[in-house]
Amino acid sequence: MINVNIVSEYNFWKKNINNPKLYINKKLKKIQLIPILNNKLKIFTILLTNNSKMKYLNKKFRKKNKITDVLSFPFYEKNSLGKLLRKKNLIYLGDIIINLNNVLDKTKVNFLKNEFDKLWIHGFLHLLGYKHKIDKDYLKMKKLENKFIKLIS
Repeated sequence: MINVNIVSEYNFWKKNINNPKLYINKKLKKIQLIPILNNKLKIFTILLTNNSKMKYLNKKFRKKNKITDVLSFPFYEKNSLGKLLRKKNLIYLGDIIINLNNVLDKTKVNFLKNEFDKLWIHGFLHLLGYKHKIDKDYLKMKKLENKFIKLIS
């Protein structure tokens, strides 16, 4: 089972996704059956924020002085996470930060939920240990992202 905590710093989120926790929990129910997720309880947090906070966090943690759409902070490396999934019943996966301003800049409000889904799924896969620094890893992660998106659509 997967559980999400939502922290919203930016009221504009409520105009577009009234209850983000309920919204994501409905989506998570659809992807819980994927074998890599097994039946252990996994928890993660999503921070919903804006351009200025995202730029600050990106500079502080990644040394990049620019705005981005999503940041992920996994608590475990992929190898460690695999071992923990076999041993522990409850695992905190980490944190995802999503920038609404950047999402709105990319898309019309009608498509915000689709873009939002892509971002939290991308961040969620990072929490599971997936990376995309090299092309081979990027293609693997993109394939899994697309699989998750199809399941929740």
